[in-house]
Amino acid sequence: MKSILLIGAGKIGSMAAELLARSGDYRVTLADRSAEQLAGAPKLAAVETLVLDVGDEAALAQALAGKFAVLSAAPYQLTAAIARGAAKAKVHYLDLTEDVASTRIVKALAAEAETVFAPQCGLAPGFITIVANDLASRFDTLQDVRLRVGALPRYPSNALNYNLTWSTDGVINEYCEPCEAIVDGQSRETPALEELEEFSLDGVTYEAFNTSGGVGTLCESLVGKVRNLNYRTIRYPGHAAIMRALLNDLGLRHRREVLKDILENALPTTLQDVVIVFVTVSGTQGGRLVQETYANKIYAQPLAGTMKSAIQITTAGAACAVLDLIASGQLPDRGFLRQEDIPLELFLQNRFGRCYAVDEAHARSA
Repeated sequence: MKSILLIGAGKIGSMAAELLARSGDYRVTLADRSAEQLAGAPKLAAVETLVLDVGDEAALAQALAGKFAVLSAAPYQLTAAIARGAAKAKVHYLDLTEDVASTRIVKALAAEAETVFAPQCGLAPGFITIVANDLASRFDTLQDVRLRVGALPRYPSNALNYNLTWSTDGVINEYCEPCEAIVDGQSRETPALEELEEFSLDGVTYEAFNTSGGVGTLCESLVGKVRNLNYRTIRYPGHAAIMRALLNDLGLRHRREVLKDILENALPTTLQDVVIVFVTVSGTQGGRLVQETYANKIYAQPLAGTMKSAIQITTAGAACAVLDLIASGQLPDRGFLRQEDIPLELFLQNRFGRCYAVDEAHARSA
């Protein structure tokens, strides 16, 4: 049984702890700076809790001692400190961050590390990148790679057409920071909340717009091989316009704590959500211009009799799948692991990755 330190006892961290513990192969120490947050931890024999301030290097080192790996489900601001601690303790490192700057720090640490460093192991970045790279690998030459992901309420009931389903800090960060893309063969930074588009899937109309971090390291991997590559977040129509007004016209991009307070006190959470994964790749196959699409929807469902949201299932499931593949020797155990280096078939066959395969038979169309 492998010992895991899981930092962050929020919705995703607690879900990951439960998945790992219920597998019977992992013993999890679930750590958080908030004792109140830890009170809601899964009540399982294989889960113990620990009040931990990541900023205390000595306490972090003690928590990491003897662990097989650390999985960070903490806010992105803590990523660098946890990764540095993992490097010193010589334990495997995984995280869920979408923050570009933090991932660059993780990559630099991985260059000298004796263990594997696998950032961005969630939904987007994470699974979306694995899917996109799998589709891209089928082409002789690439033209366009479009990644679209959304975590949405099934029953929107407010002007934003949105409910809080994961980290508020993460949502605000991806709406504010520059976005990585490839435009006409060149790596570019594009502004968040721009390049708005609309599309229809299963008779429902959605909008999508630039957000930061979701593409992971795929731009770096495919630059020089594809004409255009971009990532956009899916929302219901009208969401982007209101967020632009809040962030730009009211200047709340410079007062993120104020915006966080507004959103958390105005938007209820919900377990009745749906995760949409929509990837389209075009290019040549045998001299013909061809397009292939992966489209999938994952809904909230029960785990051990308790309803879990789709964003919990997909994000925690993806991270646990990558950890499980490392632990079983099916992925490298040293250096920087890019999500696009993980074979899609291997991921979907994993006991935790199967949460994405529910509608796999209907997910692809040419």
